[in-house]
Amino acid sequence: MILDPVKLAQELIRRPSVTPKDEGAIGVLEAALAAAGFSNHRLAFAAPGTAEIQNLYARVSGDRPGRNICFAGHTDVVPVGRVESWTVDPFAGEILSGQLYGRGAADMKSAIAAFAAAAARFVKKRQGKFAGAISLLITGDEEGPAVNGTKPVLDWLKDKGEKLDACIVGEPTNPTRLGEMAKIGRRGSFTGRLTVHGIQGHSAYPHLADNPIHRLSSMIAALTVPLDEGSAHFPATSLQFVTVDVGNPANNVIPAEAKTVFNSRFNDLHTAKSLEAEIRRRLDSVGGRYDLICECSGESFLTPPGDLSALLVAAVKAETGLTPDLSTTGGTSDARFIKNFCPVIEFGLAGATMHKVDEHVPVADIEALSRIYERVLDAYLDA
Repeated sequence: MILDPVKLAQELIRRPSVTPKDEGAIGVLEAALAAAGFSNHRLAFAAPGTAEIQNLYARVSGDRPGRNICFAGHTDVVPVGRVESWTVDPFAGEILSGQLYGRGAADMKSAIAAFAAAAARFVKKRQGKFAGAISLLITGDEEGPAVNGTKPVLDWLKDKGEKLDACIVGEPTNPTRLGEMAKIGRRGSFTGRLTVHGIQGHSAYPHLADNPIHRLSSMIAALTVPLDEGSAHFPATSLQFVTVDVGNPANNVIPAEAKTVFNSRFNDLHTAKSLEAEIRRRLDSVGGRYDLICECSGESFLTPPGDLSALLVAAVKAETGLTPDLSTTGGTSDARFIKNFCPVIEFGLAGATMHKVDEHVPVADIEALSRIYERVLDAYLDA
């Protein structure tokens, strides 16, 4: 069966799968893949205190043993914001002037449709005569807390003895146009919640109080000193303060405590553990009482340039004429889980409109992306 990537993308967009809801999105893909010869495994997970999430692992095998190349993505999307601000219905999947509009068009239902269509074309073209397997790992929990999605699916695969040899994640990696950039790694994400304790008192009698705001300002200054200058494949680690709170409505009262939250996107010169140790060292150098709660949603990782990135770069260049930069910029993605199982690279559409009002992508780019994925399949499964 031949799948039309644009029509499939439209059908996926028409399912308002704002995380954690599925609204039939997984079912749309499941039906399309079944018709193309895939075996489907619908997987639902619900950690305590969280909503149940629908996930899908689909696989089609050739007539000979070989490597399993996986395409990974997510059908859940972020909220649309003010519906009245959209030019079109955000879940209608409309095409206007050669652009497909809708929530998830860029991030990342169109990429899912592109690799599903590429796999279907490949299987039909080869009449099932190829060595290895093609799989799709699709989650409905990437935009949410990411506890009931890719991570437990990977654990399920491990328990079943299912091996992934390489993976392409269809996140929107290109800044402005298809072919500019692929991601071979991601920075880690570390959040710190800092509370500095003082002694409340009258602002006219500061010697009888201990102003935590003054000490917090010194701590902020200590933490904004650069942590490094970057590494071979990563930019310098960034630490950004996102809020400072005192909660004091009076102009003559020194507060008892002051709080701040910061987020660090860190490179491969650090781990969450070593980063926390350095942050605490800097805070201790200022002195005083404080509490620091640390969270890490993902460590930094790198898939060094190699066979997988070379295949993808060649496919992109053949289709677009561009040689994509191999980057580690941007936020986190589910590649942070997959990298523990196999080499992983990210490549999808342009992300200029993702999460925005009137999210859209060129129809021609969806079709070109699908051809890029098919070129990768040809090269990888023939290697």
